[in-house]
Amino acid sequence: MRGHSGPPASAAPEQAAALGGGAAAAGGADERPSSARRLSRPLGERLPPRERLRRRADYLRCYRTGRRRQGALVILYLVPNALGHPRIGITTSRKVGNAVGRHRLKRWVKEIYRRWHGRGGLAAVDLVAHLKPEAGSAGFGELRGDLLGLLGGLPGGRERGGRREMPREMPG
Repeated sequence: MRGHSGPPASAAPEQAAALGGGAAAAGGADERPSSARRLSRPLGERLPPRERLRRRADYLRCYRTGRRRQGALVILYLVPNALGHPRIGITTSRKVGNAVGRHRLKRWVKEIYRRWHGRGGLAAVDLVAHLKPEAGSAGFGELRGDLLGLLGGLPGGRERGGRREMPREMPG
């Protein structure tokens, strides 16, 4: 990456640490593993890889043998799995919009699912959320409402106590 790579060599170690250089810039060794240094969020806020669909065969199994629930913006495919925990995958087509828009929508779906309080009580299923072309012009609130409506009707996916899952607006 071009541009500014950190504080100048003449900066004091305290100044380097304050500017984001961390322990390595302050002259000490960073004790965290390299993968932990690269993370932008604490581990507790991530959607772990074991909770995501990774292989094409898993997606195809959901499409071919799974049940389907349709919303205005999302089609949700679900099929039981033997893993003991739910997994989610997100798909979209070029009809939704350009690459930037498609990836933004996929990040939104992942964030809505990650923050959904009912996720912990969800049965062991594989879910595929397929975004319809109408999702390309929808806002975060519309997508959130549609997806949570579909997820709330799943076995074990009902909310308790009527709490709000997340703020109305996407965090900045």
